[in-house]
Amino acid sequence: MKSLKKRRRIQILIAAAVALVLAVGLIGYGFRDGINLYRSPSQMTENPPEVGEVFRLGGLVEDGSLVRGASETVTFRVTDGGATIPVRFTGVLPDLFSEGQGMIGTGRMEGETFVASEILAKHDENYMPREVMDSLKEQGVYQEPNS
Repeated sequence: MKSLKKRRRIQILIAAAVALVLAVGLIGYGFRDGINLYRSPSQMTENPPEVGEVFRLGGLVEDGSLVRGASETVTFRVTDGGATIPVRFTGVLPDLFSEGQGMIGTGRMEGETFVASEILAKHDENYMPREVMDSLKEQGVYQEPNS
């Protein structure tokens, strides 16, 4: 009788361990494309991304760099005061996207150009994404909106 109880406990423990490993594996598989690390232009020059890595790039759209093509493709440069990265985006830009304003783009590097699949811009005149503000403060470029 005792060996039957002991065997049943071992079976339950093995089933629980298999279920736990399966759950962790499924969670990891679900997150593989959902986690995008943020990088500023200065961080990218110091530590370039791996080939094919999807990440978020943020900074200020450099004045005079926005070029709208005949199609939906737009090119511009993003800066944090320390480095500048060229960006190419095909699609419709947010309404509040403009030069000299903060932005964050999700995409990957193709050669020396960041090819964005998504562009996010500020939502009012005082908002700037926290990551962009922190990287601009590190470079000494950030100015308070009221100053």
